Amino acid sequence: MRSRLLPLIVFFVLGFASLSAARPPNVVLIISDDQGWGDFGFMGHPVIQTPCLDRLAAQGLVFARGHVPSSLCRPSLASIITGLYAHQHGITCNDPPDGLPRAEMLRQRARQIARMDKAATLPRLLAPLGVRSMQTGKWWEGDFRRGGFDEGMTHGDPDRGGRHGDEGLKIGRQGLKPIFEFLDKQAGRPFFLWYAPMLPHEPHNPPQKLLQKYQAKTDSIHVARYWAMCEWFDQTCGELLDYLDRKDLARETLVVFLVDNGWIQLPGSRGSDPKSKRSPYEGGLRTPIVLRWPGRIAPRRDDRTEAISIDLAPTILAACGLKPSPDMQGVNLLDEKALAGRHAIFGEVFTHSAVDVDRPAANGMYRWCVAERLKLIVPSRANVPQGSAAQGSVELFDLSVDPLEKDNLARSQPEQVHRLTEQLDAWWPGR
Repeated sequence: MRSRLLPLIVFFVLGFASLSAARPPNVVLIISDDQGWGDFGFMGHPVIQTPCLDRLAAQGLVFARGHVPSSLCRPSLASIITGLYAHQHGITCNDPPDGLPRAEMLRQRARQIARMDKAATLPRLLAPLGVRSMQTGKWWEGDFRRGGFDEGMTHGDPDRGGRHGDEGLKIGRQGLKPIFEFLDKQAGRPFFLWYAPMLPHEPHNPPQKLLQKYQAKTDSIHVARYWAMCEWFDQTCGELLDYLDRKDLARETLVVFLVDNGWIQLPGSRGSDPKSKRSPYEGGLRTPIVLRWPGRIAPRRDDRTEAISIDLAPTILAACGLKPSPDMQGVNLLDEKALAGRHAIFGEVFTHSAVDVDRPAANGMYRWCVAERLKLIVPSRANVPQGSAAQGSVELFDLSVDPLEKDNLARSQPEQVHRLTEQLDAWWPGR
């Protein structure tokens, strides 16, 4: 693995030397888990209170029209840490094919995780600059070291519950002590922190005080629980941000916030609306993206620019004086010229359990793109189940007037379907 990574590490170190000799900033990456893009105070939710993230947004640059390329947690998280699309890094699904004997299931899962061993992840790329890294929370790719982290909570042992975070999932729900202990040890060294608590993700079991608060605001116990979970997550973010303030670290720390995939809570059950998580719709793909770096990033809100989570790796690397790798298709979100030169964003949605762990196209359900507020969704008929929200047909929506994606314009605007399909195929043909 070291021999494969060496050229990349040399590439990044040389890029750093040519761009900056300054100490890189600390980087704190906060990732919400299963939360709707509008379910924050700063995004206008009429009930949910998120004062800590509202403060972060007021102090930072907010891309209100952010997205993730995949609306399923594992490929989405892998794209954040690598800056690559799922069809590039190869981690497309949460699990191997259903119904396998345990031994074969473990072998296939190991093949999926092995892809992270070879990946030029953010912790690996920042390490030559003296940046120490820590993993907490959601992490599917085995032991934290396999992602290049120096320290972490996830052990990845399948015999001890090692699937999508194991011990790491205690963070947030059981306090932030491991994070504070890690940060206290750095003694002025730059650090990279991955804080991806399983919040507000199910189980929706918020503190009783928060639940009672929201029960008074809705007739649905399921909605009340979800709303309370959103505020509980916000409180944990406040603990982390307050720590940075107390330790005088805020001004030298780039804080990045986003959601791994969306969630629309159903009032009558514990589950989510079919047009949210695992879907190709905005309810599953859209997320606010917030960047805060006091004195370096001017606070403002951008309600027009389409941003996407694969932009985060190039943005973080640029902030540290590094160049993105040639495989990264995202742009630096702090480079206005680069943002203005991009006219479309793209994404892909895959099956929850793989059809073939070694062939990304075999697992594809949808490809999508957004260009000039027109959104095209192209299904893979082999994997789209009967009765799904998309019904297996090409869909075109004008998000400027139809943000809830109710009016399919594909039949009435075939020329736009053709134009956007050409762009989608040029990005990735999905086969």
